[in-house]
Amino acid sequence: MPAPPSPDPGPADAAAPRLARLLPPGEPASAAEIVEQFGLWERSSERARSRVLLNMVSTADGRATLAGRSGAISSPADRALFHGLRMAVDAVLVGAGTVRTERYGRMIPEEPRRRERAARGLTEEPLACIVSGRLELDREIPLLSEPAARVAILTASAASIPDTAAQVEYIRAGVDGRLDLPRALHELRERHGVCTILCEGGPHLGYQLLCAGLVDELFLSLAPMLAGGQEAGGEALRIIAGGELEPPVALELLAVLKGDSHLFLRYGVSAADRVSRETIPSSSLDR
Repeated sequence: MPAPPSPDPGPADAAAPRLARLLPPGEPASAAEIVEQFGLWERSSERARSRVLLNMVSTADGRATLAGRSGAISSPADRALFHGLRMAVDAVLVGAGTVRTERYGRMIPEEPRRRERAARGLTEEPLACIVSGRLELDREIPLLSEPAARVAILTASAASIPDTAAQVEYIRAGVDGRLDLPRALHELRERHGVCTILCEGGPHLGYQLLCAGLVDELFLSLAPMLAGGQEAGGEALRIIAGGELEPPVALELLAVLKGDSHLFLRYGVSAADRVSRETIPSSSLDR
């Protein structure tokens, strides 16, 4: 997303590009048409838990951020898919560090798009879900200063953030001082009817979801650039960060799209190879 440099890009581009469909093959289509064909609007009461989609962006050599942010490695087509995925889910899940760094705002700013969701039987906007350990969230973050915003904070803490303009509630699901992600997501389903969740990162939250066996699909935007280098203080951040997945999580390629030289990959996450919940490390989640 060239401007602003954030995974929270603001209003959708009305002139969003059409994407070439390489796998399965098909005629070029808009992001909205492609998301429609993915079937993300469908809801099933038969699933034991919410469907979790992880949406990430990376350079060709694996960098998830440049100068600490992901915006510089995105594109207009990526922005269109970003908004298309948000349109079809019940909740957007993001770590507190990403919310702070990227200055997250309202989930769906445009009224016509909110009306479209309502016409499909969904809430006008997906529930904004922030994972936070220490509740270090500035009330001036655009999302929290928006009176129409609905926010759920997932935390193991008994504390609360200062009053904000946004409508904030808490999903408190702690075990030994750590957030129990499976239980927190279960409570989201029970209390808010959340059937489909889009996780927009950061990489540490994605790692924890994979460790807990909670990710069903990965949407990966692959940018045509090489960045090299290191982030300040160590190794360059990749789309998954926090430790080694043992065994590695197997992926099944479901779809490939192309916009200019950007590739967009949709993977299914193999349930058989997910890391068991008992292997989740004791390191904290996003602050």
